[in-house]
Amino acid sequence: MDGPCSGSSSSLPKNSELSTEQLRFLDQHFKAPEDLFHGASHHLLTTLLRDCSNLETHILHLHTSLARRTVSWISRSFAAKNSLHNLNLDLQNLSLLTTQHGIGSKKFRRVLGVELPQLAKEVLRIEAIRSYVETTLQLEALVGDLEDAVFCFMNCHTGNMFSAKLSNSSMSTDFGTKHELLLQAIKAMNDIEDVLVDLMRLQPRWCHLLRSVEVRVDKTLTILRPQVSADHRALLFSLGWPPKLSTSKVESGQVSDIPNPLSLMQGEKRKSYSLSFIALCALQHVQTRRELRQLNLLGQKKCKIQLWAIDELVSPIASRMDYHFSKWVDRPEFIFALTYKITRDFIAGIDDVLQPLIDRARLVSYSAKEAWVSAMVQVLSGFLASRILRTLAEKYNDKQMKSEVMPSWLHVIDLILTFDKQMHSLVSLETGHFLTDSERTEGLSRGISVLTIFCDRSDWLKIWAKIELKNAWKKLKTELKDERAWTVDDKYHTGVDLVSESEHYFLSTREDHRAPTIAEFSLKIAWEMIERSQNIPAILPRQQFIRSTAVKFLWYFFKVLLLQCKGIEFSVHDPDDTDLSRVCVLINAARYIKSRLQLWSDDVNFLEMKVAEEDCSSRRKEGSIDDSCFFGEEIRSLSEIETNWLMEIIAVLLREFETLSCEYLQKERHLEQEQEQISAAMDLSISVDFVEALDALRGHLHALRKVLNQHDFLDLWRSVAEGLDHYISCSATIKGIPPDYKWTNQIETDMQALFYVFQPFCVRPEAFFPCIRQNLKLLKMNKEKGKAFEFRK
Repeated sequence: MDGPCSGSSSSLPKNSELSTEQLRFLDQHFKAPEDLFHGASHHLLTTLLRDCSNLETHILHLHTSLARRTVSWISRSFAAKNSLHNLNLDLQNLSLLTTQHGIGSKKFRRVLGVELPQLAKEVLRIEAIRSYVETTLQLEALVGDLEDAVFCFMNCHTGNMFSAKLSNSSMSTDFGTKHELLLQAIKAMNDIEDVLVDLMRLQPRWCHLLRSVEVRVDKTLTILRPQVSADHRALLFSLGWPPKLSTSKVESGQVSDIPNPLSLMQGEKRKSYSLSFIALCALQHVQTRRELRQLNLLGQKKCKIQLWAIDELVSPIASRMDYHFSKWVDRPEFIFALTYKITRDFIAGIDDVLQPLIDRARLVSYSAKEAWVSAMVQVLSGFLASRILRTLAEKYNDKQMKSEVMPSWLHVIDLILTFDKQMHSLVSLETGHFLTDSERTEGLSRGISVLTIFCDRSDWLKIWAKIELKNAWKKLKTELKDERAWTVDDKYHTGVDLVSESEHYFLSTREDHRAPTIAEFSLKIAWEMIERSQNIPAILPRQQFIRSTAVKFLWYFFKVLLLQCKGIEFSVHDPDDTDLSRVCVLINAARYIKSRLQLWSDDVNFLEMKVAEEDCSSRRKEGSIDDSCFFGEEIRSLSEIETNWLMEIIAVLLREFETLSCEYLQKERHLEQEQEQISAAMDLSISVDFVEALDALRGHLHALRKVLNQHDFLDLWRSVAEGLDHYISCSATIKGIPPDYKWTNQIETDMQALFYVFQPFCVRPEAFFPCIRQNLKLLKMNKEKGKAFEFRK
């Protein structure tokens, strides 16, 4: 032995049986041979005696504690043994008690009603204690394995876990050891999760045990994950990630491909990266399991987009992109172009290299493409929110700069919408076999849409909606200045129906409704605002945006319709067909918009928004059936406008008919000079006083038929017929004829002329005049009675 203590060791006998550790101990206390004869030996002896005394005291304490715990468990064991023994005896004597004392005896009832429940309760308590102890020991062992694996992982050979310098055998051994330790730690966490899931489901009262395990696992993860991520980043750096970004061609409008270092990996580098990627995915998977359990979402399928391993790819790229983004704050189109360029250039390589690794990690609902696109979208969204939209919002709130910032805001929105479509097209080939449409809507769409910014900032969503509404109203006012805005196609003014009435009744297009061009233009503007909101991933913000833009815009247009109608005044004695046609155009516009809103409301997106709107409201509105659809209130308002204007036209036609036929319908026919004999064989002409009213009615109906849509015109002429039927049947012309009256044939002729006015609109017009037909039958009966009376005389 070399060193200062070689002298003391050499003085020992040759055949000494001291071990190496004992010799090393002696060398530490006796540096030289003279130390054996001085105070060193006495001091060492005193120290050893004191340490031995302390150890003996500690051992005695352990024995005492062990004995006390043993007695405690033995007493519980004896109590349980006695309880089980008593139970066995009671069960053996149960039949004897039944035989000797009967089922109704007091002793039997005491055993069955008191002792057995107490014994069963005690057995259950003991079983619960045993289960708790077993679960605690199991979790203690698993958590201990986890902590040991993490401790060894952190204290393994210095260097990165997945070092790229694998040519050295020691580095390769260190890589394999650390990787094995990481897998052991992940396996231990998965085993812990299996136990905790059963614990939450079967023993929810053991919350303290669960909480204590959670705390220890969380502490372990806070140590493990940063180290694994750091090792993964170091590996990426050694592979040449991130690549250099060429922005000069982006500014010139050209786009060139960027080489992907992941696609260039070969040999040991590819193997080490694959192991690192899979390990990070496995660590994320177990963390996801823990989060789902903590949120009580077990068994629910979620659309997974974010991957830690891909976030590690995006993070260094984001830092480089931020430098270029800062130079293009005033030219946001370059920011979107660079982001799309990088996303598109790397997506094929990422899918080819990483998707097989994700599949090997058994992450069923994850997609490399979607995770990559989502991460890049988040980078762009963060910059837009902090550097561009925030500035634009502040300028908009300044009254002096509000008008100046509106074009810039709309320009950024246009870029966002175009960018979102490009991002969706990049992942459009992803099938997502294991997810439903609704799951992908709330998961995938939210992850790859820049419009998510407005879901998190309702104040910005309101600003966007106000700007869209002002822009739409500006377009409408410009269109209203055109005189042709309220015109209808000329083919409907020719008086020739291009299709049959039965086919034309099913209105579909604007031409079928005979609506003016301004109606279609307003719907086009409203639909453009709705389409711009379709990519908003959350339902409620999308619904709020549509209510604040398209719906408000439609109400503005409804006011325009009302103002157009207020300027029309009808003459009671001679209503102008031009004024009637103007009102018909407004009715057509209202009906056309109503039909389109009903069609929109049937779309599944509006149905979902209506359901979400009702869920958020404190109570569901009660009213007509239209309240069940998204545009229910607007449809009901248009129906009222349409009905009111239609009734106004009907009232005008009836008032004019009453004015022109008043003398004919009210004069007494019993005067002698008008009671001339008229032969039944003679050709009768229409009464002169009745011709003008019929001619005016016929002219108005034919003029309205050319302009008014077929559906409303059908309601109009039927309502007019109903009103005339009631009015004429109650007049003196029919009611005041005596039984012997000879003028029945003339009245029949006049009524046939009235029926003929409605002949172009139906096959049997007399069917719509039931009261007049009934009165004509009575007149014929009176006529026959009069003839019979004259014959008897």
